[in-house]
Amino acid sequence: MKTYKNINKWCTIGLVLTILVAPSCKKSFLDVDPQGQQDSEQFWQNEADATKAVNAIYANLRSWNNVAFNALVIESTGSDEADKGSTPADATFFNLYDNFTVTSTQGALQDFWTGQYQNINYCNQVLDNIPAITMDETLKTRYLAEAKFVRAYSYFRLVRAYGDVPLRLKAATGAPEDNIPRTAKTEVYAQIEKDLTEAAAVLPQSYGSADVGRATKGAALGMHAKVAMYQQKWTDVLSLTNQVIGLGYSLFPDFEKGFRTQNENNSESLFEVQAELVPGNTAASNSQYSQVQGVAGVTGGGWGFNTPSTVLAAAFETGDPRRDATIIFRGETTPQGDFIPSTVPNTMYNQKSYVPFSQFVSGFNEGCQQNFRVLRFADVLLMNAEAANETGNTTLALTSLNKVRARARGTLTNVLADITTTDQTALRTAIWKERQVELAMENDRYFDVIRQGRGLEVFGPKGWKANKNEVWPVPQQEIDLSGNLLTQNPGY
Repeated sequence: MKTYKNINKWCTIGLVLTILVAPSCKKSFLDVDPQGQQDSEQFWQNEADATKAVNAIYANLRSWNNVAFNALVIESTGSDEADKGSTPADATFFNLYDNFTVTSTQGALQDFWTGQYQNINYCNQVLDNIPAITMDETLKTRYLAEAKFVRAYSYFRLVRAYGDVPLRLKAATGAPEDNIPRTAKTEVYAQIEKDLTEAAAVLPQSYGSADVGRATKGAALGMHAKVAMYQQKWTDVLSLTNQVIGLGYSLFPDFEKGFRTQNENNSESLFEVQAELVPGNTAASNSQYSQVQGVAGVTGGGWGFNTPSTVLAAAFETGDPRRDATIIFRGETTPQGDFIPSTVPNTMYNQKSYVPFSQFVSGFNEGCQQNFRVLRFADVLLMNAEAANETGNTTLALTSLNKVRARARGTLTNVLADITTTDQTALRTAIWKERQVELAMENDRYFDVIRQGRGLEVFGPKGWKANKNEVWPVPQQEIDLSGNLLTQNPGY
């Protein structure tokens, strides 16, 4: 029987009374031990406290609510690229998202919402309290910028999923003032952009080895570009992606190997949620991102949820190496030597979340060392291509698009020919298609299709309805806790 862990769960508006303390090991600022805790009344005294508080922000990003079941059903299951997976009787609530029959009382809606507001409350605590600490001013400014980046990222996930959401810019205290109505998504987007602009102005382009994985200037600019894309601010998208391109990122040469643990935080990575198997510390090794999607029925695999669909398998052009690098097929042997027997319950699994079975350590979650890729340079290039096309710069659009295709084909010469069309509509379609196959199984497809205005066309056969399913329902528990101050989305 599976244990569906709910890591670090607090109520949405409650005050977090403990800060997680980071012990010393390989990814020191990320290896947070929840057993080491400090009373909040004695906290916020010095630079060490500030460091612990910011580290706790990053630790929570890999929690169950942020990367496991609740993130998958909200950000992936409704799309045409993913099926429920596992066995028919296992976690049947996935089907409610797959066929768009979910109602406001389904628990994952609440847990994903809670996870994002946990992140936001951590960030708000940092932003409220660190300014008063006497410490190195440069580090203080950077810490505040890191908090703004994560707050923006979490609000972006919320506004894509639910539309209007309460905009909390101060740490929750449990007072009546915490009960606020939903804020128009235009205002939420404006705050997200403000946070990312301020973060990008401060964050460094890179870090030393001890701090790899923290938010960078490139991460803030790239996330800002994505936020602008969802608002169709094409001039801004073009400017922001051009800035990222100028920072020196490059596509990792081997598409498949770029997702393996030994190549985390590579030249293509703008931001990843960091994960690590910390020997002797299962609590700090808590990511279940890979575990819930891993190959079911084999030691070192996983639970087999969120599996690639036949629609996705058919979407790749003939000979596109990304198909075999994205999908583990039943009966194949992976490039790392793992044979997938014919007895596993699903025909396909997500290869981007795959960790070789030999890396499994008994007593730890399968694949707990696998980072969750949030933003890659390939995504930036495709955003740049789309923005260039929308603003009439066909030459730049083709250049950026074809860089992604060139990396995908590698040394092959007879597949993935460069796109040459100069027709804006045809080029737009080609860019959208490239996003589908390049970013497959990375929790983008569902919201990509909706922001492109194609929800009914693509998801209609699954039950998607216009003027309703552009967003998920607001959790009924939140409405009840607010005394009906929060309102429900239309159609739910």
